[in-house]
Amino acid sequence: MDIRRRNNVTVTGPSDGPVLVMAHGFGCDQNMWRLVVPALAERYRVVLFDYVGSGGSDLSAWTAQRYSSLDGYARDVVEVCETLDVRDAVFVGHSVSSMVGVLAAQAAPERIAALIMVTPSPCYIDDEGYRGGFTAQDIDELLDSLESNYLGWSSAMAPVIMGNPERPELGQELTNSFCATDPDIARVFARTTFLSDSRADLKSVTVPTLVLECVEDVIAPREVGAFMHAAIPGSRLVTLDATGHCPQLSAPEATARALLDFLGDVR
Repeated sequence: MDIRRRNNVTVTGPSDGPVLVMAHGFGCDQNMWRLVVPALAERYRVVLFDYVGSGGSDLSAWTAQRYSSLDGYARDVVEVCETLDVRDAVFVGHSVSSMVGVLAAQAAPERIAALIMVTPSPCYIDDEGYRGGFTAQDIDELLDSLESNYLGWSSAMAPVIMGNPERPELGQELTNSFCATDPDIARVFARTTFLSDSRADLKSVTVPTLVLECVEDVIAPREVGAFMHAAIPGSRLVTLDATGHCPQLSAPEATARALLDFLGDVR
């Protein structure tokens, strides 16, 4: 199989530069990184791709069996790295992709030497001693609404997830991205995302790690960032003066600066 075509792989930046592999979150594609890539690509070789089922990927390669767990998405990451012969890369994951990166680093430690987690959450459901931001009932209702009327759910939820109501064009962009996703594929990815619990996997993280959060984020509240920082020894927690779940769109300059500061220390 042609992995480059399957995952719509694009590469930019100097061919001999350190490698960044950047992964999008639920309902998105690699285009979500476009505002931060130019600053990164001045020095780094930036690898962008779409998970199978998203963006410009080969939809015929998608199966519910593979993508009903985060392991299926981690396999995409590893296979892209293998195809490009990427070693010692820094993996940059947005939202649920942060946990995908943890799994990919477990599966292929020679490929991933550091992790950058942008608005991550290892578990979205509140638990004893843990605040994920949602009750189990909240998630059940969210998934029921998504499955009964995906386009309506997207139009209602995307602006909430994006935040920044004074900039409605941002919410509209996320709405358009959600709506461009095949509803059947989105339903599976949503269940995989919002029902996942990767808290136990965090103890396996031994590589340098940046946890990047926003001051206000309805999907990943600051208690989640604090939890992850505490769970990953030696990790760095940076709070952006930004709101919403997608700072690479709402605050791209601050996001790029935080990434470059961390990269300068680990590279």
